[in-house]
Amino acid sequence: MSTATKGSLNAMFSGYGAAMDKTSPFEIFLVATPGLEAPLYAEVVERGFPEPRLVEGGVTIVGDWHDVWRANLELRGASRVLARIASFRAMHLAQLDKRARRVAWGDYLKPDVPVSVEAVCRRSRIYHSGAAAQRIAKAISEELGAPISDGAELAIKARIEDDLVTISIDTSGEMLHRRGHKEAVNKAPMRETLASLFLRQAGYRGGEPVLDPMCGSGTFVIEAAEIAAGLKPGRTRSFAFETLRSFDAEAWRALREHVPAAAPSLTFFGSDRDAGAIEMSRANAERAGVAGLTRFQQLPVEEVAVPEGPPGLVIVNPPYGARIGERGGVTPLYRTLGQTLRRFSGWRVALITTDKALANATGLPFSTPFPPVSHGGIRVNLFVTEPLK
Repeated sequence: MSTATKGSLNAMFSGYGAAMDKTSPFEIFLVATPGLEAPLYAEVVERGFPEPRLVEGGVTIVGDWHDVWRANLELRGASRVLARIASFRAMHLAQLDKRARRVAWGDYLKPDVPVSVEAVCRRSRIYHSGAAAQRIAKAISEELGAPISDGAELAIKARIEDDLVTISIDTSGEMLHRRGHKEAVNKAPMRETLASLFLRQAGYRGGEPVLDPMCGSGTFVIEAAEIAAGLKPGRTRSFAFETLRSFDAEAWRALREHVPAAAPSLTFFGSDRDAGAIEMSRANAERAGVAGLTRFQQLPVEEVAVPEGPPGLVIVNPPYGARIGERGGVTPLYRTLGQTLRRFSGWRVALITTDKALANATGLPFSTPFPPVSHGGIRVNLFVTEPLK
């Protein structure tokens, strides 16, 4: 945690374990995939959230519960939304126990809703995360009466760094890439949150067609179509904040209501040599409400043709070799991909892969890759071209 972040927390919370006033703005932490904080920050700014600040691991804003709801509903790139409700210093477990009991848990939690407690300790005299979590859980149980359950959807997260304890409510529940309409997935699926940030890094904003020649279960194609159609990513799922005392069902219903805009005059294309992948993509697009904007075909890479209409973005996440244990065997696939895409005059190409040598095998004029990020435990880079000539 940066010095500036610690300072803002200390200024925001007063007293040992003091919780925020219900009407006062508070800090909200928007979790990013490590390495993709910058494109998430750009999205947060674009969406008009208050006081955004780029920090390690994500973006902070200062807002209220309406901003918490809206972040969960509207942000495509955030993995979780954490409401920071208290901050205090603790040098040992007894002090943690005492000060955790001063948090006004009843202002946020309901005594009949189970909660789980997680803790992370870094560079602190309290170093045992399990023991720290137990002390906080005991404080909640004895002061509020709420049941503690490891499997509870509502989670309290404590971060103890340099002896500063920051307590947050995970308002999302399930991670935000689980949007509620993608049921069928292929091997090594791309998370929607990751896909949205890769699309943003590649310069996509919803005003051009997108094509994925190895579409798998259709994530990039569906994500691009949803962005173009102005669909809110959290529109079909529930969230942990719906169990909090601050939840207002009527206000939430009004926020979540979607007034359909005119359908974009664009088509989003996906192809894959696997018939099962195409079937999954079509089913996922139907559930997402973008079937009318998408076209999926069973085709090998070498048969993919340039669509009619304006040029746009080709984005593709080919096999890496390391992912399937055959790194050396995928180079010919990258050469074939490059031969196909060189026909896409005026289109930009975005390629996700693990190795610059694989990107070079396409023969495409990629710029310097973006910094690596973790996808399924594998470090990958995004390579992007200018419009092809």
